[in-house]
Amino acid sequence: MHSKVPVRGFKDEEFSARTRRAQSLMAETGLAGLLLMSESDVRYFSGFHTQFWQSPTRPWFLFVPAQGKPIAVIPEIGASLMRQCWLDDIRTWSAPSPKDDGISLLTELLLPLASCGGQLGIMKGHETVLRMPLADWERLTRALPGLNVVDATGLVQGLRMVKSAAEIEKIGHICAIGSAAFDQAAEFVAVNTPLEDIFREFRRTAIGLGADDAPYLVGAANPGGYSDVISPPSRRPLQTGDILMMDTGCTWDGYYCDFDRNWAIGQTDNLARRAYDVLWRATQAGIDAARPGNTCRDLFNAMTSVIAELDNSGGDVGRLGHGLGMQLTEQPSHAAFDETELVENMVLTIEPSVSYGNGLMMVHEENIVVTANEARLLTTRAARELPII
Repeated sequence: MHSKVPVRGFKDEEFSARTRRAQSLMAETGLAGLLLMSESDVRYFSGFHTQFWQSPTRPWFLFVPAQGKPIAVIPEIGASLMRQCWLDDIRTWSAPSPKDDGISLLTELLLPLASCGGQLGIMKGHETVLRMPLADWERLTRALPGLNVVDATGLVQGLRMVKSAAEIEKIGHICAIGSAAFDQAAEFVAVNTPLEDIFREFRRTAIGLGADDAPYLVGAANPGGYSDVISPPSRRPLQTGDILMMDTGCTWDGYYCDFDRNWAIGQTDNLARRAYDVLWRATQAGIDAARPGNTCRDLFNAMTSVIAELDNSGGDVGRLGHGLGMQLTEQPSHAAFDETELVENMVLTIEPSVSYGNGLMMVHEENIVVTANEARLLTTRAARELPII
């Protein structure tokens, strides 16, 4: 695990640089402003970090103008925290207010754009949501008939795909904590222990090692393998011959790790060993292919060429990894459809899966950062052979 804990938060220059990069791209594409509403996008440009987003009651808005600092339009309950960020212009209302939840303030802010037919970018594409009531959005656009609303998904996601050194340091730190927690699995994984208890102990271990939280933990344990990798744990006790998998997304200072580990309980068979071997080598093929100039499709193809030794399903899960950062999964996707070109400082998961036996599967996952040469692991690489506990 990292001996030095990174500094929490970011310097103002981090957000200033993000904003300048966005505004440069906005100028190239003719955007007069960006209107952002999701937790990760608002935090990316402001530093506004709170668990209060878990409540669906209040909308939150951040406007990035063509020049100058972003402007926050937020419920009054968030004003004190937002004032601790680098922003100067913070406009608030008493919320919740179903009849006018910030819409008048937004209308006033965006009226100059609408008056000249300016283009406003919002997130319309894949992996985005409109985090405000649709009726409020319709009311806003009716009040601004001259506003030209366009899709800014590629612009914002493209910026967020490439991490700063400070972001990579935070992700590396939580990956080290997650790796250390997995290394202690033998201390709490045992035959006859219910899976639910193992999951609970993993969370305790990760938090004890320094994680802020372990909000994502899924997995399975069944004889010879598993068929479901997204379920919550049951009270079923571990049995000799089970293959146990845990997939975790722990957080530190708002950044995620996302990787898994597999173990055999007591003993295993040759088919499970072979599946693990194929996955380990497929993972390595993905890591080796993660170089600037290659595409996400190249990573997908590199992994599937190894997976085909055992499984010819062609990647039924849809993708074999993704981006990682403030969200457990971010763009891009390692899939046949994704031709995103890799560049230095992208943080990615490498996540091949293989089907085998009678409806069984196995998944393996590591976290890496793309460098100018070969990719650098952020997680501690899994054992070369299937571990037995």
